[in-house]
Amino acid sequence: MKIVSLSRSPAAARSLMSSFLSDGVRIAFLDEGPRDGTSIVLVHGFASNSKVNWVTTGWVATLVEAGYRVIALDVRGHGASEGPHDPALYGTATHMAEDVRRLMDHLHIERADVMGYSMGAWITGHLAVAHPERLRSAIFGGLAHAMVEGISGQETIAAALEAESDAEVTSPKGRAYRAFAKQTGSDLVALAACMRGSRQPVPADGLMQLHMPVLIAVGTRDDVAGSVEDLAALIPGAEVLPIPDRDHMLAVGDKVYKKGVLAFLAARP
Repeated sequence: MKIVSLSRSPAAARSLMSSFLSDGVRIAFLDEGPRDGTSIVLVHGFASNSKVNWVTTGWVATLVEAGYRVIALDVRGHGASEGPHDPALYGTATHMAEDVRRLMDHLHIERADVMGYSMGAWITGHLAVAHPERLRSAIFGGLAHAMVEGISGQETIAAALEAESDAEVTSPKGRAYRAFAKQTGSDLVALAACMRGSRQPVPADGLMQLHMPVLIAVGTRDDVAGSVEDLAALIPGAEVLPIPDRDHMLAVGDKVYKKGVLAFLAARP
């Protein structure tokens, strides 16, 4: 994991957060663009938040300019949302995907395109399997077959986040995640709980039953996402968007990614 600059753009400064209660946990979200526009819900990655993942990278401005109503939530335990310290409150299917569904209910949005990046793609996968009728399309950014087979090192990362000082962390992966989490101003204990309680595999048989359009967008140098080909083979009609020469961290704001997603969305009925 590389650490990237988190300097605020003018768009970030203009973005205002609202919030709602999702099963007792307050979830913060952005809601921008025309209310009569086609809705797209954005779900960010681990240790990030809606502004870092979607505003400062230009995604919100790009989608609003294209006429979309853009909703981007801070996942529980992240950003301006509440962060329980109990791992049992971070089930990817039972809690985090349901937060997205409840946000759509709160905003009276029956169906939306949903794009998740990294952990957000994992959440989107569970949402698509559990509530396929609510998704017009699903976009999995920065994550492929790893959502099915899992990712190792969760305990190492959680322990690094809980360490009392940076000096106690010896794992390179743990140091990278801890540094990024501190840079985004995150609650490290909440993130450790999230790491321990989430990331349940998306069931392969559920993905095989999906019939909404699906786009898998992954950097060609991404060593976190898992096999794009294996995930695409599971999902009927899934499209693949390679993001050239980008790793897991740098792909998220790439112009090829944005252009490909806009084309994918424009092709939807």
